[in-house]
Amino acid sequence: MQWRALVLGLLLLRLGLHGVLWLVFGLGPSMGFYQRFPISFGFQRLRGPDRTSSPASGPADGPGVPSGPSWLQRPEVGTTAAGRHQAPRRPGPGVCGPAHWGYVLGGRGRGRDEYEKRYSGAFPPQLRAQMRDLARGMFVFGYDNYMAHAFPQDELNPIHCRGRGPDRGDPSNLNINDVLGNYSLTLVDALDTLAIMGNSTEFQKAVKLVINTVSFDKDSTVQVFEATIRVLGSLLSAHRIITDSKQPFGDMTIKDYDNELLHMAHDLAVRLLPAFENTKTGIPYPRVNLKTGVPPDSNNETCTAGAGSLLVEFGILSRLLGDSTFEWVARRAVRALWNLRSNDTGLLGNVVNIQTGHWVGKQSGLGAGLDSFYEYLLKSYILFGEKEDLEMFNAAYQSIQNYLRRGREACNEGEGDPPLYVNVNMFSGQLMNTWIDSLQAFFPGLQVLIGEVEDAICLHAFYYAIWKRYGALPERYNWQLQAPDVLFYPLRPELVESTYLLYQLFDEENPVHKSGTRYMFTTEGHIISVDKHLRELPWKEFFSEDGGQDQEEKFVHRPKSHELKVINSSSNCNRVPDERRYSLPLKSIYMRQIDQMVGLV
Repeated sequence: MQWRALVLGLLLLRLGLHGVLWLVFGLGPSMGFYQRFPISFGFQRLRGPDRTSSPASGPADGPGVPSGPSWLQRPEVGTTAAGRHQAPRRPGPGVCGPAHWGYVLGGRGRGRDEYEKRYSGAFPPQLRAQMRDLARGMFVFGYDNYMAHAFPQDELNPIHCRGRGPDRGDPSNLNINDVLGNYSLTLVDALDTLAIMGNSTEFQKAVKLVINTVSFDKDSTVQVFEATIRVLGSLLSAHRIITDSKQPFGDMTIKDYDNELLHMAHDLAVRLLPAFENTKTGIPYPRVNLKTGVPPDSNNETCTAGAGSLLVEFGILSRLLGDSTFEWVARRAVRALWNLRSNDTGLLGNVVNIQTGHWVGKQSGLGAGLDSFYEYLLKSYILFGEKEDLEMFNAAYQSIQNYLRRGREACNEGEGDPPLYVNVNMFSGQLMNTWIDSLQAFFPGLQVLIGEVEDAICLHAFYYAIWKRYGALPERYNWQLQAPDVLFYPLRPELVESTYLLYQLFDEENPVHKSGTRYMFTTEGHIISVDKHLRELPWKEFFSEDGGQDQEEKFVHRPKSHELKVINSSSNCNRVPDERRYSLPLKSIYMRQIDQMVGLV
């Protein structure tokens, strides 16, 4: 028995030596993405991996094919007796808990490392004020120049310093015509921003301009989704700011205001309703002419996000007007898309035929074509409290975790590549490509709203690293090649929104944070107060208990408190220890790993 004790002692001594080397000098075996990097914290590694192969290794490709990151591999998930996939259990805390050993031991013997020096510590008030004023100045510069050189047209062409609207000469120019409807888009879109910045004089002036000069009786063919999130959403947001009895942003009231913005929103929504007619699935046509309805040569194909992200604005309008029509058509479209999801994976595709229900685009991901569909399932529940929306979101999130998520299980612990969400085939869950797009950067913000703060930190750090490398997010980035696939940046706000929701930057004294009212931002960034009035159904009394149950009655259910279960409860927001709130959000070794993955180091 003595020789066994001796062997065991030598084994423990060797493991102990490796542990010391890992902790103090960063030596010994290491795992990484493409480059080796040392482990400088925790003892969880001493417990040994659960699998025989390294979690950071790529698939077993043939000879001559380079081994890529573990994101190329399907996640290992368990299955139920019915064959449905379940998300893997997240690992419990390590042997040493959340302690940051690299910091405790002075960053591998060299004091605080470069990442801790660069990012740790509170954001100084003076710098916050500077950045806030810089952002304000950027808005003022853009807004003032639009008003000086472009109004009443839709937007300012910065190259020629003049306004522009729809491209009448080229109806196929959808990048312009889908968005610009000859209704002073920039002015309308900016209303609530003026209010949030406390500029009551300009807000009141702009509202009167909109009331007196903007009309939707135009021969313009616009995309239903764009008109909804940009114009309808802004009109509703500004209307609620004007009529808010608390006036948290200063006096934004309008003398003799008679709900004109609400009436304009109603007029626009009525002009969008023909898109929902004559469609066999209930999924709307993608475009509509504001004067004549659906064009005779209209496309029967639409993206999931465009058709399924109308519920917030249409629902608010219905509940303010007491008219269920708008919420009903938007909700019918969501249900129709939901019922077309894969029976095997629970995933949806990105392009569908509105007449046949056939999936034209079978890619399932978090970016273009799908992003705001998931976003609005959750935000609709937050606003309206409908159990149906929460159930759909929870099921969708589970499928996303099962089939799209790659990388290690815990963001800030363990081995392997950091979490990333990839594009897969909606029916098989197989990887379809190795790129992500800038629209996917919304997802960390959505994870914050459901309490997945740790995962949000990790995913946000990856997009931030890409931003650091290029000074912007490429429209598409190939994570296998570590290079952009599409080389332009159309000023998308998704990363900014996620950064705001995760870190609450800059203007801590703004009424958005201090007024006591809870606010939510639409997918276009329009601010909506979250209050009980939007959870009321003004039309409920008009429907009998035994009639119309297949439609309006579904709105009536109000779940009890014990029925409401988000994937992770809001208490999980407290998982971030106090000592980390004012220091590096992600352990420096993982931040260095992410920087390596995008070619920064």
